Amino acid sequence: MAKHDADSLVTRASLLGRLKNWEDAESWQEFTRTYSRLIRGVAIQAGLTEAEAKDAEQETLLCVARTIHEFESNPARGSFKSWLMQLTRWRIADQFRKRPPAAATTHPLANDERTSTVERIEDPYSLDTLWETEWKKNLLETALARVSRKIKPKHTQIFDLYSVRRWPAAKVARELGVNIVQIYLVHHRITKLLKQEVAYLEKKLS
Repeated sequence: MAKHDADSLVTRASLLGRLKNWEDAESWQEFTRTYSRLIRGVAIQAGLTEAEAKDAEQETLLCVARTIHEFESNPARGSFKSWLMQLTRWRIADQFRKRPPAAATTHPLANDERTSTVERIEDPYSLDTLWETEWKKNLLETALARVSRKIKPKHTQIFDLYSVRRWPAAKVARELGVNIVQIYLVHHRITKLLKQEVAYLEKKLS
């Protein structure tokens, strides 16, 4: 079996297939870890409060649990990515409809004349755009977490400080007690691994 196939984040088809069994707690935990942050992030970017976004997240996951058996991964039904976005779209719209009239008029998404549902979002409030942005962000964070499990903790620290937080190489070297050449090598190696992981995840989760 290839290493990717043995990873905790399994291929889309096998994970979705296992989700049809509501008793498979491990698969549901895996699914939640992968997508909860994405759903909540989109909901907040769309204009929901933290509490509303959490409700939208939970309702979306519940909807997935109820309807996953109806989803079939084929061109006619669309991708899982698009299907999940549509479920999220409906749950965000639900949260706006639950707001009292006075609160509902404070955000463009809740304007009954133009955008009574999230289906009619216009730029710069396009949910499609928000979803794509958050999807890429979530993809990168998931890829980084996967790479971190395969490398030394010290290398993860180096990459975080130098490549993510943008510390100067000299400062990283002093802080972690490493030489600058090692920092450059770690950055190069992990950047390459990240690109591979992102490509893999895009193929399996889109």
